[in-house]
Amino acid sequence: MGWPGIVFLGLVVGLAGWWRHPLRRVVSKPFGRIWAAGLVGILAAMLAKMLGNLTGAFHDGDSLEWLACALLALVAVTVTVGLAARRRPDGST
Repeated sequence: MGWPGIVFLGLVVGLAGWWRHPLRRVVSKPFGRIWAAGLVGILAAMLAKMLGNLTGAFHDGDSLEWLACALLALVAVTVTVGLAARRRPDGST
């Protein structure tokens, strides 16, 4: 799987993780943080691919690559949505 596949996987996992997160309803706007979830999913999937290739844990197209990229993207989106929900809607901390 090349870089376009990783970007697509990260985007899909990021958006799905945002949609299924129970705290997304706490955020003030209905679609206020969807762009952040998509971006974080993409960045986390890219990071997982780079780290896996650097360490030699997997090669391009391995099943472990798909799993590692999807799991890291899901964890990153979960943390991002959880932190966004902790912020007050009026912008104060």
